[in-house]
Amino acid sequence: MSKFKMTRRALMMGAATTLATPAILRAETLSTQSAVRRNASSFQTRDWSNYFDDLGVGRIVCDIDSRALHHWSADGTYKLYPSSVPMTDELTRRGYTEVVRKKVGPTWTPTANMRQRDPSLPAFMEAGPGNPLGTHAMYLSWPAYLIHGTHDTRKIGRRSSSGCIGLYNEHIAEVFAKTKIGTKVLLL
Repeated sequence: MSKFKMTRRALMMGAATTLATPAILRAETLSTQSAVRRNASSFQTRDWSNYFDDLGVGRIVCDIDSRALHHWSADGTYKLYPSSVPMTDELTRRGYTEVVRKKVGPTWTPTANMRQRDPSLPAFMEAGPGNPLGTHAMYLSWPAYLIHGTHDTRKIGRRSSSGCIGLYNEHIAEVFAKTKIGTKVLLL
């Protein structure tokens, strides 16, 4: 039978481990809680009456900071969608506008500023899988600003557009079907 000999080194290591364990567990818990809290607060529901006098044919609020599109149908039905938003504040336009045109299978013509930032962009692109406007587009009263789909799903939830609001293709198809020409839109 062997005897365990308690050394000063073993005693110090045991004490250090015992004292450090609660701090490590607390740090891990705080890290997890703050990530969840930050994510959960980004997607909060909104009330249309805080932004518009009436529902009219429907209303849309695009929240640039939380990267979400809020949609209300004329009957008050509400739905929230994650979105992509402009890459920089310089590309971001805020305020009231409206849907003036809708297109299934939109073509794309990059603006002069887009082509200046990225000379490799084509002058024009037909509808299809490579088109950055996705399957559906709703054109706003501001020139070159749209709410559209995207084939590149990595862009949703990020600052990745040149000014537009992007949605997953299945979400833009849903919003497109529920949105009428003349729907008021607020980008905040």
